[in-house]
Amino acid sequence: MPRSRYDVIIVGGGHNGLTAAAYLAKAGKSVLLLERQAGLGGASVSADAFTGMGAYLSRYSYLVSLLPRRIIDDLGLRISLKRRRFASYTPVPDGDGGLLVDHGDPAATAASFAAIGAQDDLAGWDDFYARAGRMAQALWPTVTEPLRRRSEVVDSIGDDAIVRDFLDRPLGEAIESGVSDDLVRGVILTDGLISTFASAHEIDLQQNICFLYHVIGGGTGDWDVPVGGMGAVSGALEQVARDAGAELRTDCEVIGLDDGTVRWQSRGDEHVADAGQVLWAAAPAVLDGLRGRTPAAAEGAQVKVNLLLSRLPKLRESAVAPAAAFGGTFHINETYSGLETAYQQALSGQVPSPMPAEIYCHSLTDPSILSPKLQASGAHTLTVFSLQTPDRLLTGGDAERDRLQRAVLDSLSSVLAEPIEDVVLADHDGNPCIETKTTRDLQDTLRMPGGNIFHGPLSWPWATDDEPLDTPAQRWGVATPDVGILLAGAGSRRGGGVSGLGGYHAARAALETTKD
Repeated sequence: MPRSRYDVIIVGGGHNGLTAAAYLAKAGKSVLLLERQAGLGGASVSADAFTGMGAYLSRYSYLVSLLPRRIIDDLGLRISLKRRRFASYTPVPDGDGGLLVDHGDPAATAASFAAIGAQDDLAGWDDFYARAGRMAQALWPTVTEPLRRRSEVVDSIGDDAIVRDFLDRPLGEAIESGVSDDLVRGVILTDGLISTFASAHEIDLQQNICFLYHVIGGGTGDWDVPVGGMGAVSGALEQVARDAGAELRTDCEVIGLDDGTVRWQSRGDEHVADAGQVLWAAAPAVLDGLRGRTPAAAEGAQVKVNLLLSRLPKLRESAVAPAAAFGGTFHINETYSGLETAYQQALSGQVPSPMPAEIYCHSLTDPSILSPKLQASGAHTLTVFSLQTPDRLLTGGDAERDRLQRAVLDSLSSVLAEPIEDVVLADHDGNPCIETKTTRDLQDTLRMPGGNIFHGPLSWPWATDDEPLDTPAQRWGVATPDVGILLAGAGSRRGGGVSGLGGYHAARAALETTKD
């Protein structure tokens, strides 16, 4: 069997693997990237979800906040990210009003707080996010640097109350001391529950860690729309990697990994290559299985539903335009008490009812994902992302997917002035343009254990004060139990979300190791 040798072999062709490949190839390293699927991009892809309809949707991941400007500039990525004017709209369950948070009009936001009887919470809301913003400004610059120790992070924040409320005690305590309205509290908590199955008062603070990652991006916490869909991001990374000389191969299933030797199967044939370093840009649990270790448990907690609509649905609140309501994040049945009820229902094995979820409309900010015909017709896309729906609710099968899809659609319809089905387009075969992806779909298609979009529990983006930081891998948060193998994906210390940070950190560690 012929053998080749490379400076670096990267396993996994998602956006993190492509980021690492681009950096290393631009640094003059010979790079081979192996991807199991037929295409590159992993979860950061766009797809013709409804064949022939003219809508090119972000299939899995859909918004960008954590991708540093440094990576964009270093690699010369030709991507465009658009800011959304509206932060969110949250209908009052069983009511005709809602809370509209408008970045462009503070007076309108204040009036909306008053309209739902939460005027006394406006100051607490503003203070809560101002304090989160100060934390973000201290933490964001550190993500492209080697890991800082916790004491250094605390010193950089410079506010004991912020450290206590966001880093030391359950997020629920800070929310409850800051605002009192059930709906306002719920809107805040949602950022701590994205693919994180937790209570507001969970003692392991996973909700706090998730919240932190959702408010530090860019130092502002803004979530932007990638023009052309998420596939434009991975596509730009792929182009840079190829132009720099990286060898990118698809349909390659890695079946062995030992002492820098990688074996894989591709189209029925077995191949082998050697490398000075291996970067693992797939889930750590898959690496553990390959290396004979017991994989750590991982569980996602979301259902994603893509829809193609003939128009935006009507709201119960006539004073708010649908384009404003869906122009940011549209929260459904996400009150504070409702999120806790949903958590308890799921703990007992029940699908939450009503299903808490949030929605965004890509096509309002970036109509380029729609054909000219769809744009002219007034069509739009909606992406629904549920909360408190852990993988444990699934055992597999289309019936469960249908049940979860039904729960999502019913929850959405419950806060609208019309059933959502009334505005869902049909494809050329007469089928509704609805695509549902469960945690099992992510596990089966993307090898994300338990459908966890972060590849496992999130971790704080710093080192403890006493952990060793002696090697480049340790300093960059990409170490594994295996010598010569670095984590380069979402499962690295700071790798969650569409950020490229897993690949960036692994590339930096690999280059420092070579230098040493």
